[in-house]
Amino acid sequence: MAVSGIISAIIIGLIIGALGRLVVPGRQAIPIWLTVIIGIIAALIGTAIARGLGVATTPGIDWIELIIQVVLAAVGVMAAVALYRRKSVG
Repeated sequence: MAVSGIISAIIIGLIIGALGRLVVPGRQAIPIWLTVIIGIIAALIGTAIARGLGVATTPGIDWIELIIQVVLAAVGVMAAVALYRRKSVG
């Protein structure tokens, strides 16, 4: 993977992670780096799911793919918050 690909993955991960965080209600006590990692993973898995469903390539913005990615990021943020909460309690 080229440097430009890594930089774009980080930027897209930041955006997808932030959108996933916005979808989850309440305050999330997780670090920003974890949000970026969750966003990158959600973007990659969401793209794979969209390709599997045949909706990854559409004219204009791929809204269905974006929705899948944000939902996955929201689920990832909720899981990370639950694990962080459990880690800090015990």
